[in-house]
Amino acid sequence: MIRSRHGVASLALLLILVITAAWWALALWPAGAVEPTWLLRTRAACFGSVPGGLPDTGGWILLIGEPIGMLGVLLAVWGGSLRDDLRRMRSDRRWRRIMVTVVVAALVGVAALGRRVAFAAGLRTAALGTLPGTPTHVDMDASVFALIDQQGRRTSLADFQGRPVLLTFAFGHCTTVCPTIVHDIRIARAAAGRPDVPLVIISVDPWRDTPARLPSLASEWRLGPEDRVLSGSVEEVERTLDALGVGRRRDGTNGNVDHAGTVMVLDDRGHVVWRLDGGWGRVKELLAAMPRSGSGNGGQEP
Repeated sequence: MIRSRHGVASLALLLILVITAAWWALALWPAGAVEPTWLLRTRAACFGSVPGGLPDTGGWILLIGEPIGMLGVLLAVWGGSLRDDLRRMRSDRRWRRIMVTVVVAALVGVAALGRRVAFAAGLRTAALGTLPGTPTHVDMDASVFALIDQQGRRTSLADFQGRPVLLTFAFGHCTTVCPTIVHDIRIARAAAGRPDVPLVIISVDPWRDTPARLPSLASEWRLGPEDRVLSGSVEEVERTLDALGVGRRRDGTNGNVDHAGTVMVLDDRGHVVWRLDGGWGRVKELLAAMPRSGSGNGGQEP
């Protein structure tokens, strides 16, 4: 066992507690009625969180597993030194007061975060009746919507009838969450062995993602020849997003758009049959359940 000088192990424990508290606060602490754009992006990228919502399954694993792992390493390396430090602290009145203060602060923080989790979970259940990243079975005709693609052609989701389609939402000035969503969906499509399924991305920022800019976005996001990125006039894009039920909020100061990581799976009729909000880890599973072109209708239960 590696030995340490007195106090080093307890300082390491304190550092782990501070890092854990900061990590949990970043993921869960309420930020007011309007969450800053940087916070929304960070939470979505690190924890799979939707605006105002909770982390997805991977986010919870990270929040719980990382501190457990750090504590395990500390105990394995300096377990004896840590026990010695704690015994010395208990025998010192000043340190006992500090330890009691830390414990009380931790309990208060846990209670506050518990209320936050319960509140957000209640809102989520009321809004969607499901947890982030859980597929919701719907039946919405999306074949009527038509926008401009990266080749300058007016493209409708009806153009893809006869085969399943993946539909998601992003914008070019987003450099964190949006590229991650697009990348992960492409990886899931490849892992599911479904190169026949086109990926369609509708921009949530038609103010800046004009049709002239779409070719560079398609290249930046490494879209395949059958994939499409769509935009158009502000009015028609906004109308399409509203009809699809895509929540978003535009910052009038910098033009950035806060939006959930939403992925939809369309069947061979051009109908949305599955919807994922706030987590896209089950895209592979949903694709694997979709019939091949011309082999059936709708999607099977994942």
